Amino acid sequence: MGSAPASDDVYLRPSVQTAVKLLIVGHFAVGKTTFVGALSEIRPLRTEEVMTQAGALVDDLAGTRDKTTTTVALDFGRLTLNDALVLYLFGTPGQQRFTELWQDMTRGAFGALVLADTRRLDHSFEVMGVLEELGLPYAVALNDFDDAPAHDLEEVREALDLLPSTPLVRCDARDRVSSTEALIALVEYLLTRTGESRPGELEHA
Repeated sequence: MGSAPASDDVYLRPSVQTAVKLLIVGHFAVGKTTFVGALSEIRPLRTEEVMTQAGALVDDLAGTRDKTTTTVALDFGRLTLNDALVLYLFGTPGQQRFTELWQDMTRGAFGALVLADTRRLDHSFEVMGVLEELGLPYAVALNDFDDAPAHDLEEVREALDLLPSTPLVRCDARDRVSSTEALIALVEYLLTRTGESRPGELEHA
């Protein structure tokens, strides 16, 4: 496991034909910054700030004992899946007070990957509700925290009240291969929904 190496080459491959904007969303402290950092082939843009006592008055810090920083605007990264397709990843802040900000970030987005934590599944409902209100399709990836209870995916699907067609996968936000597979599941689902031809065979970066 480990983060993707940050490349000094910030330029796209000349062969890239399709660029896709995807949101990485989820509740507070679910692993969005880690996910983007593990995948980005360029040095990721992060807007993390040290958490303060003032923030503790408005944010739900339950289950986040070791968290000391939080995203206050966005995380940004880039992942080239193959010679023809590049993904731009926008990680959103998780606190409820930033919901309006990441609603604006949905403009131009192809879809969203919702990171979920089995220790706090109920915290995902608001996130999914906003996406559904905005009409933005999404897939769900369970971020496997070391101390999280293991549940069968069908049990989780029922608990989250997901449609049968909504992809539900497991991932480890720290692991590049695992996180890439979650993104591929999302992209394939989005392409199926829109009826578009696939921009080349999807493969691991």
